[in-house]
Amino acid sequence: AMAIVVRPASPDDAPELQQFERLAGERFRAVGMPELSDDEPLSLDALAGYARAGRSWVALGQAGTPIGYVVADVVDGDAHVEQVSVRPDHQGAGVGRALIDQVRTWALASGMDALTLTTFRDVPWNAPLYEHLGFRALAEGELGPELRALRDAETAHGLDPASRVCMRLDLLGDAPDAP
Repeated sequence: AMAIVVRPASPDDAPELQQFERLAGERFRAVGMPELSDDEPLSLDALAGYARAGRSWVALGQAGTPIGYVVADVVDGDAHVEQVSVRPDHQGAGVGRALIDQVRTWALASGMDALTLTTFRDVPWNAPLYEHLGFRALAEGELGPELRALRDAETAHGLDPASRVCMRLDLLGDAPDAP
């Protein structure tokens, strides 16, 4: 497999990243969720803001051109994977894994204990993929107040809460042993 280079995003990347999100969203048509394909991607302002805040990273293909990106928030004191999109012609090549690894590196360097995300329980490239990367589904009682509020906002936006799952990847096992 080719080594995937990940670099911090710059505000100038925003138009291209918005385009990936549109392309990646097209996959939802195939699983009977066309309304997700029609959802507007993150705004150019929002994408530029993530880049300026140091919470956005871009995966590069062989020609050095962006092929995927991830943006992260801080939710309940943990690193929250807000959006990860990979260009459809590069899916299945480990790009998503490389982007999640970058968020993990940032979270560890920032002293955080975990990564979290919300995703579709039954869409094959959503929850099952993240389980493969070491995430686990959280029970209702495990959700922090901010994660719960995010999930409630998704429900208000029209996503069926039964179709969604909040997931967590604990980082404490990654920490070097204390002397």
